[in-house]
Amino acid sequence: MTPTPEMWFGIVGAVLLLFFFFVVFIVKQYKRCPSNKILVIYGKVGKDRASQCIHGGGKFVIPLLQDYAFLPLEPMVIDIPLSGALSLNNIRVDVPSTFTVGISTDPILMNLAAERLLYLNEKKIQEQAQDIILGQLRLVIATLSIEEINKDREKFMALINANVADEINKIGLTLINVNIRDITDESGYIEAIGKRAAAEAINRAKVEVAQQERDGATGQKQALQDQRVQIAALEAEAVKGEMTSKRDQEIVTAQRDAETTAARKDAEREQRVQVAQAESTAVQGENESRGEIAKSDAELAEIRATAKQHADVASAKAEEAIAVAERERELARLAKDQLAPQEIEKKRVEIEADATAERARREARGEADAILAKYEAEANGTRQVLEAKADGYRRLLEACAGHPEIAPTLLMIEHLPGIVREQVKAIQNLHIDKITVWDSGSGNGDGTTANFLSSLIGSLPAMHELAEQAGVELPAILGRVRDEMPASMKKKGNGGRRVAPKTTVQSG
Repeated sequence: MTPTPEMWFGIVGAVLLLFFFFVVFIVKQYKRCPSNKILVIYGKVGKDRASQCIHGGGKFVIPLLQDYAFLPLEPMVIDIPLSGALSLNNIRVDVPSTFTVGISTDPILMNLAAERLLYLNEKKIQEQAQDIILGQLRLVIATLSIEEINKDREKFMALINANVADEINKIGLTLINVNIRDITDESGYIEAIGKRAAAEAINRAKVEVAQQERDGATGQKQALQDQRVQIAALEAEAVKGEMTSKRDQEIVTAQRDAETTAARKDAEREQRVQVAQAESTAVQGENESRGEIAKSDAELAEIRATAKQHADVASAKAEEAIAVAERERELARLAKDQLAPQEIEKKRVEIEADATAERARREARGEADAILAKYEAEANGTRQVLEAKADGYRRLLEACAGHPEIAPTLLMIEHLPGIVREQVKAIQNLHIDKITVWDSGSGNGDGTTANFLSSLIGSLPAMHELAEQAGVELPAILGRVRDEMPASMKKKGNGGRRVAPKTTVQSG
């Protein structure tokens, strides 16, 4: 049986689901270790090994065979209220101090811490460390006298660091810092030592003063002249003794202060060295941890990217198959529900459009035929008119066969009403109420009235000149053109220039 798209989609979905659970399982079982903790993997970790400790980086924890836990690396401050510790000279002293410890990142010490401190809270770890520190601190004090504890602080701190560090290393802890707040004793021996030193200096000064006073009393028996000298000498000696005593006292005090300062400086120097070494080790471990974390993150990102790529490809193929199936189903539904009515409507619209176009073509063809018939009729009419005119002109020429020059005259006469009509338009707008002519006559027989009419006719367009230019001779009833200029003046006149002849119109 051929698998259907739904079956392929189900198979692909199942594969993707299994792959997703596998990736989640891998990611969940891969444990990364922060820089401030130690990852402890226990169970089946190797032959003759109880656990595997990792500081920084990560590790895959095998299900059912292995499990994991974390040990914190934060420093723990432990107050040591030591009191009544017996010193070498059997004097009990109180040494209240503060110790700063933490789980070591050394491979051996990490395994020890995993064996002895795993799943213990911070309070339990502090109690174990406090018991160890108290015991070792009492042991150190028992090997030193009060004078050594009070005077040689460097030796005292070195013994504490050596003994306490070795013991707490056995449970996986390392000593970070030691701070001795004060050293006192129940009997006041340390205070008495200070008072004794001060009293010794004072007593030495008093003895020297008494001796000088005694010598001064003995010298009183001497002469008065020697008395002043002796007293001055004794006073000088007394002042000198006082100054010497004071100077010795200051020297002793300065030596004590210098020794105390040197011991404190040495202790601080040792503390700074140890702190710098611890910080260097911590920084190195942090750097290694960051490198392992970065490497682990890169590998995890690569695994995630590969898984995402496969998942995206499978999802895209499945979506493509779904889209193809949906497209085919949708096309079938559209063909059934929408395309068939649309095809019918399309055919109907096409038929209507064809009918409309055919009707428009026929109407246009009818209009064109009508226009063509109109123009043909007009052309036929114009042709018939022209043919009639041509036949008339031909008959006119035949009638004037003996006198062909008469034909243009007759044609001109045909258009004469129009010419006269145009001439009349030139003076039709003149409003003449009345004309009064005072005609007294003239000696040459021309009347004033006749001259007026002649000049009025002369103001009209020169009809005879137009006819002459057209080569037409007007009838005698319209007069004729008479040239009044002598023949000699037609050629020359006014300095050889041609002058237009003066013409008059004589009526018949």
